[in-house]
Amino acid sequence: MRLPELCIRRPVFATVINLVILLIGIIAYQRLTVREYPNIDEPVVSVSTTFRGASAEIIELQLTQPLEESLSGIEGIDFIKSTSRAESSRISITFRSDRDIDAAAADVRDRVSRARGKLPDDVEEPVIAKVEADAQPIIWMAFTSEMDSSLQISDYVDRFVKNRLQTLTGISEVRIFGERKPAMRIWLKPERLAAFRLTVQDIEDSLRAQNVEIPAGTIESQAREFSVLSDTGINSPEEFSAIIVSKSKSALVRLGDIADIELAPYDDTVRARINGKTGVTLGIIKQSTANPLDVSDEIRAALPAIQQALPSGMKLELAYDSSTFIARSIDNVYRTIGEAVVLVLLVIVFFLRSIRATIIPLVTIPLSLVGACALMYALGFSLNTLTMLSFVLAIGLVVDDAIVMLENIHRHIEEGLSPLKAALVGSREIAFAVLAMTITLAAVYVPVALQTGRTGKLFVEFALTLAGAVLISGFVALTLAPMLCAKLLPDREHEKHGLIYRAIEYVLVALANGYRSSLEFCMKLRWLVVLLVIGVAGSAFWLLTGLRSELTPVEDRGLLFASVTGPEGATVDYTSAYVQKMEALFATIPEVSAFNTVTGNQSPSQAMAPIRLKPWEDRERSSKEIAASLREPLAQLPGVNAFVNVPASLGGRPNQKAAEIVILSTGTYEELDATAQAVVDAAMDDPRLANPESDLKLSKPEIRLTVDRDKAADLGIDIDRIGATIESLLAGRDVTRFKRDGRQYDVVVKVDDRSRSTPDQAKLIYVRAAGGAMIPLSNLVSIRETVAPKDLNRWNQLRAATISANAAPGITSGEALLALQEITARTLPSTMQIDYSGQSREFLASSQSGVTVFILALAFIYLVLSAQFESFRDPFIIMLTVPLAMTGALIAMHLTGGTLNVYSQIGLVTLIGLITKHGILIVEFANQRREAGADRIQAVIDAAVLRLRPILMTTGAMVLGTIPLALAEGAGAESRQAIGWVIVGGLTFGSFFTLFVVPVAYSLIAARFSESVDRQLSDQAPIATGAHGTAPAE
Repeated sequence: MRLPELCIRRPVFATVINLVILLIGIIAYQRLTVREYPNIDEPVVSVSTTFRGASAEIIELQLTQPLEESLSGIEGIDFIKSTSRAESSRISITFRSDRDIDAAAADVRDRVSRARGKLPDDVEEPVIAKVEADAQPIIWMAFTSEMDSSLQISDYVDRFVKNRLQTLTGISEVRIFGERKPAMRIWLKPERLAAFRLTVQDIEDSLRAQNVEIPAGTIESQAREFSVLSDTGINSPEEFSAIIVSKSKSALVRLGDIADIELAPYDDTVRARINGKTGVTLGIIKQSTANPLDVSDEIRAALPAIQQALPSGMKLELAYDSSTFIARSIDNVYRTIGEAVVLVLLVIVFFLRSIRATIIPLVTIPLSLVGACALMYALGFSLNTLTMLSFVLAIGLVVDDAIVMLENIHRHIEEGLSPLKAALVGSREIAFAVLAMTITLAAVYVPVALQTGRTGKLFVEFALTLAGAVLISGFVALTLAPMLCAKLLPDREHEKHGLIYRAIEYVLVALANGYRSSLEFCMKLRWLVVLLVIGVAGSAFWLLTGLRSELTPVEDRGLLFASVTGPEGATVDYTSAYVQKMEALFATIPEVSAFNTVTGNQSPSQAMAPIRLKPWEDRERSSKEIAASLREPLAQLPGVNAFVNVPASLGGRPNQKAAEIVILSTGTYEELDATAQAVVDAAMDDPRLANPESDLKLSKPEIRLTVDRDKAADLGIDIDRIGATIESLLAGRDVTRFKRDGRQYDVVVKVDDRSRSTPDQAKLIYVRAAGGAMIPLSNLVSIRETVAPKDLNRWNQLRAATISANAAPGITSGEALLALQEITARTLPSTMQIDYSGQSREFLASSQSGVTVFILALAFIYLVLSAQFESFRDPFIIMLTVPLAMTGALIAMHLTGGTLNVYSQIGLVTLIGLITKHGILIVEFANQRREAGADRIQAVIDAAVLRLRPILMTTGAMVLGTIPLALAEGAGAESRQAIGWVIVGGLTFGSFFTLFVVPVAYSLIAARFSESVDRQLSDQAPIATGAHGTAPAE
């Protein structure tokens, strides 16, 4: 290869091209966006449809099924799930990750428009939205006050804080949780209505007629023009009380005579509490491409001005900032990079014992890492925890090529050559091995980068970033390193060695001599070594089957997430009472920094509570340990099902459970519910599972009102009037609007809550017949108490029930899923089938792709090595150490309590490339020795002893460079430890065996004759020209 020689002869040229790489990389680094993970959101499109007054069964039959049938033919769908509940249908179509979200949404709109004619006429137009899985609040802000009511807090936050935050750069949406929108609440008294012979419809008509604001035109004088406005709007409770709703001969009937009127919250079913105090929380959602750290900085910069403007007594605090975890994770990775650089530096100094020589491989680190940033920017990657993790691994990798180049040149200087001559000879001798190692390691990541699916996309950035850093390090080792060796390394005559140098040299020489003796001994017992290797490699299978598995390690994100579910039909007051008991429990946990609860956000019987923990360095217990200590006290709350989760990694829902199985059926929901309950009951008895539940609820209390249509027709009462009266009785109706402080709010008419606490009180509500007679509503409507489905779920057009469960303490998500699989296999009838959702779906996909990637990585390396060595035997010899390294990695995982997850899988794939580097060095030099005339055994012994130092140096650099990962602490430590111990254990164990297995295998398997095609042609050239004689005997 001529590139090293060119750079040695033209040092300025070599310096300039490497400085260009550095400069471009610095510019790219400054422009990289920062995220927690790569953008792995799957394209999801939702279709929401409303049908007023329809039950869940009607919604499923008349809306959901026709829409699903039309949507199912769209290309690229992964799965369709739908929920049919009273008055609404929601269908979510999840597409495969390679589908363009805009094209998918356009296809959905087209299919929905085709199905529109099959839907009932009264259905509102379906709403189609592109749902981003990333659209979760990254920051929670909490507002409390000792003086103001929750209505006043909410109104202030809505007017002055929300709008101010929405104008900041990078913010997509600001949601208010526990919001209390002001409304004019008119609480009708049924007995007073009856006394004055008035109906609900009369009240609504009076409100619409008397609360208007109409422009009356203009008045023009000779010089001026005036707008005229009829000031007929009503804006205060007192003005509403004065509205005349009826007049008789004796008196006027005003609204205040038949109703209580107050300015109150529009909706009181969602309640927010912060650290046990009533308040309001803001959830801030960033734009999909925004830098979360920049968004957090913008908000924190705006906080002092917002706090200064707060009314007296109102307090604001950041309840949770997810960017804190991101920032701390990235800071920890930067610290890990620094630690790795120091440890790698110590290895280089120990072996080379020269400051000048140490500079050469050290320069490779910033050049390779910063140069990789240019590749990241060109490919649209981001700076995230995974790409930073690849940087940490790259530190030990990128110095390898430079170390090998340096050591070989240094060896020639020790043999008496000048630095310039040694650089030319040594670089020419080692260039092929460096190129082979570089391409081999980069080839490992080709299958990783070609993965599909969510976890596949997740590691594309990791794989290509690491491959890019390795390729740049190879380029640096072939250009800058030999030039620096020629310039910086002293010749043998001018190099003086001190006592420490000579002592280390003595140890290394003794080690090499001992290694030669051990290797010669092994050559006499080659078949015994073969049997030992087979035994060690075979144990890898046994170790693998005994290893527990999960999607990702449970990370300590400084956050816990508690969920509460009450019995079906529970009120907000019922649920809130238990939420307050749960808050009292949280207040006793010393590691808890703050907590806020939201009750009724999804339904009145449900509540959620994000719990922020103290910083990692300020507590002894991890979030996993704290969650385990809370499970038993929460389980003892008698009236609700309460549990706490450690939020899932990889962007999952915070309340997502470890195992989720979807039971699918073509039968009735009653049959499906019976089976689902049988599975839940069996899961309750399984010690591996905690908090199992089914999302199919068929027992929601319901009062069914049936209108006697014949009687209503006889009395001349329209059905829509009866429906409107019932709506006012139960739900409240938005009749008109009023103006307050520059905004408009709703006027809501509703029967007083005390008059609708039992179904029989419908007798107090009247409607007017055609002749003017007042007819009790109870005469027209029959009332029956029953139960009804809360939600009717479907999955890929089949009726579905999702069984979810947490993993019990000490159990992984993989074991929890296995437990659920075993239960469903025993319980499900043959007419039902299963699918997977949430983490379980990702786990199974990553497990299947992990095996494929591993096999493909082996195939890619074998083919790349075969092409480089022009041999099918040599790559086989080199790769014999892969199963041995796997054994070492699996032993390390068992000893440290590790699991088989996406991080450890990537570590195992990386290990394939790392461990083959040593074999490449030995086999390449053995081939060179055989070209020079040595026999197989002597050639491989000489090559192995000669390459011992660079193998020890590269192994030491990689292992010590990975030690900070294996011993990581703080934010994101769990994922770093998973990959760190795999590399440390596998490389240490595998390198030891490489030193003996590769030479023994070479002596048994390598071709008996090793002559290149060029050599054979040169030997036969005289025959081709007609020379006499015979070809040399082989």
